[in-house]
Amino acid sequence: MSHQFALMRQRRFLPFFLTQFCGAFNDNVYKNALVVLLTFQAMRYTTMAPGVLVNLCAGIFILPFFLFSATAGQLADKYEKSRLIRVTKLLEIGIMVLAAMAFSRESLALMLTCLFLMGAQSALFGPVKYALLPQHLREDELVGGNAMVESGTFVAILIGTLTGGILISLADGMIWVSVVTVLLAGLGYLASRGIPLAPAASPTLRINWNPFTETWRSFGFTRRNRTVFLAILGVSWFWFYGAVFLSQFPAYAKDVLGGNEHAVVLLLAVFSIGIGLGSLLCERLSAGKVELGLVPFGSIGLSLFALDLWWSSPLPVATTGIPMALGELLRHAGVWRVLFDLIAIGTFGGFFIVPLYALIQSRSEREHRARIIAGNNVLNALFMVVAAAMGAGLLAAGFSVPQLFLVTAILNAVVTLYIYSLVPEFLLRFLVWLLVHTVYRLRATGIEHLPANGPAVLVCNHVSFVDALIIMAACPRPLRFVMDHHIFRTPLLSFVFRESRAIPIASAKDGPDVAHAAFDAIALALEAGELVAIFPEGRITDNGQLYPFRNGISRILERTPVDVVPMALRGLWGSFFSRKDGPAMSRPLRRGIYNRIELVIGPPVAAGDATPTVLQHRVEHLRGDWR
Repeated sequence: MSHQFALMRQRRFLPFFLTQFCGAFNDNVYKNALVVLLTFQAMRYTTMAPGVLVNLCAGIFILPFFLFSATAGQLADKYEKSRLIRVTKLLEIGIMVLAAMAFSRESLALMLTCLFLMGAQSALFGPVKYALLPQHLREDELVGGNAMVESGTFVAILIGTLTGGILISLADGMIWVSVVTVLLAGLGYLASRGIPLAPAASPTLRINWNPFTETWRSFGFTRRNRTVFLAILGVSWFWFYGAVFLSQFPAYAKDVLGGNEHAVVLLLAVFSIGIGLGSLLCERLSAGKVELGLVPFGSIGLSLFALDLWWSSPLPVATTGIPMALGELLRHAGVWRVLFDLIAIGTFGGFFIVPLYALIQSRSEREHRARIIAGNNVLNALFMVVAAAMGAGLLAAGFSVPQLFLVTAILNAVVTLYIYSLVPEFLLRFLVWLLVHTVYRLRATGIEHLPANGPAVLVCNHVSFVDALIIMAACPRPLRFVMDHHIFRTPLLSFVFRESRAIPIASAKDGPDVAHAAFDAIALALEAGELVAIFPEGRITDNGQLYPFRNGISRILERTPVDVVPMALRGLWGSFFSRKDGPAMSRPLRRGIYNRIELVIGPPVAAGDATPTVLQHRVEHLRGDWR
C-alpha cells in the first residue's frame, strides 16, 4: 500500500487529517451559505448591492490572516501543538453557536462578525497545522502526508461549498446550516482529541502581541533560508493563480459557456478533483521524498493548459439567452475540452504545490517553523488580495474572462522562470527527475543505510555518464559529487554539477593545484555535515567490470574520519550512456527506452575499516551479476 494511504490507518495522522477535513468543510458550508443568502436575499438585510456584499464577505474572511497569523505562529512554536489544536476547535464550536444565533435573529452584522471570527480561527489553526506534520511524520512521509492533506482540503472545500448552497436553499435553510455547522465543529473537536502530543519547539519564547511588528519579524524568519523563502513565494503564487481561476468560474460558466448555476458547480468540482489527483500522484512520482523536480513540471502544465483554456474560448453560448441545463451544455464537444483543461490545471497544480509545502516543512528551522509558516500564510493572503484586485481591474478595463486566463498563464511562466533563475536547484531536480522517469525505471534499495543527517562518504561503481544523476535522483539528501574537472566543460552536465556544488578534481600529475583544492573542499564539506559522493575507480568502465579503487578515499578519511556508505549501480552496462561496444552516446536507442535499473545501498563501513580493497569487495557484492 502507498505510504500516503497507509497513514490513514495511523493515529499519528488520521485524527489530524479528520480535524483538518472537518474544519475546511465547515468553513465552506458557512461561507457559501452566507454568500448564497446575501446574493439572493440581500434586500432583507441591507440596501447594498449583492455583488458588493459578496466581495465584502471575501475581504472580511481574509482580513484575520493579516492580523493574527504572526501571533498564531508564535503560539504554535511556544505551546504543545495538539492542545493548541483542541483550543482552536473549541473556539470553532463557540463561533458556530454564535452563527446559529445570528441566523435565528437574522442579524447581518452578527453573521459578518462570525465570518470574521471563522477567518481568525482559521488563521490560528494554519501555522500549527503545517508545523505539526514534520513532528509526526518521517521525512519520507512528508510528501504523502501533505498530498493527503491538500487533496482532502480541496475535497472538503468542494463538498462544503455544495452543502452550504444546498442547505441554505431549503425551507428553514438557516436552521439546517446552523445545525450542520455546529455538528461539524463538534466532530472536528472530537477528532482533535486523538492527535498525539507534539512538544513545543520553542517553549521559552516570549510572545510579541503587536501583529505588525511580529508580522515583519516573521518575514525575517522566512528569508533566513533563501530556498525556503522562494518556496514560500511559489506557494503564494499558486494561491494567486488559483484565486484568479476560482473567482472567475461563475462569470465563465454564465457568459462563456452559457450554462446555469450547475455549470459553476461542475467547474469547481473538476478543478478540485484535479488538485486532489495531482496531490495524490506526487507521492508516487517522487518515490516518497521531497522531489523538487515536480515543481517545474507542475508550472509548465499550469501555463500550457491555461493557454489552451484561453485558446478554446469562446465557446458556443445559448442563443436564446436562457442558460443551458447541465445535460444540454455537456452535449457541446468544446465543453469537454474546457473540463479537460481544468482537471489538467488542477493536477499540475498539485504537482506544483505539494513538494513546495514539504520543502518548507523539511528545511525550516524547527524552533521557528510555525512562525515561518505564519509568514507564508500572510503572503498567501496578500497574493490572493492582489489576484482579486488584478481580476477586477482587468475586467473593468474591458478584458474578457478568457483573456484574464491568458494573462495569468503568461504571468505564471514569467514568475516561475524568475524563481528558477534564482534557485537553479528546481531546474536541476527537474532534469534529474525527467531522466529517471523517461529513460529509466529506477528502483533504489537500502535507502535506510544513508545517514539522515551528518557527514558520510558515498562510494559507487562508475558505469555511465549519468551515474551521478541517477544517484542524485535516488538519494533524499543533497550530495556533493567529486567529479573529473574535464566534465565541467560539457554544457548541460556543467550546469548540473555546478548547481549541485560538485567538487572538480584532477590527478596529481594532470593538475596538482586542482587536486589539492579538491581535497580541501571535501574536508570542508564533511566538516559541515554534508554527504560527499565519489567514484573510487576514477574512470567509467569500458568492459563492465570494476577497476581497482584508488587511494583517494584513504586520503579523504585520514583527514576527516567518517563512515563510508558503499553503493552499486545495476543495469546500466550496455545503455546509451555506457561504453559498451565503443564510445558512449554513439548508438541511440541501443536498449530502447524506460529500462529497469537499480541502485543498491549497503550498510556503512567505519572509517578505520574502509580501505580501498574492502570497499571494492563491498561494492562488487552489492552489484552481483547484474551489471
